Amino acid sequence: MSERTGSERRIVVGVDGSPASIDALRWALGQARPQGAAVEALTAWQYPVATGWTVPVEVDQDLAGMARKTLEESIASAAGAVDPVEVRTVVVEGGAVQCLLDAARGADLLVVGSRGLGGFTGALLGSVSQHCVQHAPCPVVVIRHPKP
Repeated sequence: MSERTGSERRIVVGVDGSPASIDALRWALGQARPQGAAVEALTAWQYPVATGWTVPVEVDQDLAGMARKTLEESIASAAGAVDPVEVRTVVVEGGAVQCLLDAARGADLLVVGSRGLGGFTGALLGSVSQHCVQHAPCPVVVIRHPKP
């Protein structure tokens, strides 16, 4: 992490409720304490978009509320025995990649899980973690969840 003068240290973590993202959050919490950094736990959500024949989505669903609940449950799961550090929750509408890259501006570190909730489970890196590694404006740590 880079040395800074006069500004706070910040670690941004992408959280989607997957086991790898909870591991990433747990790792970031462990890093934040000795670094004197705050943790910014971010969950992105967006309305489903599809073309062709689709099943209608209920427009009145509180997607932001569901995302916030997932984030809060993930923090509770990850924070368990870790000494308390400042954790800021961020729930933002948009694609995960762009929201994480935007949040990472000015951060000391971006932490993501290797695999999220979607995609091909056999791949080493998911599309979000791959994009973050290639395009983040700060160092990126990818945490891999061990297979059961």
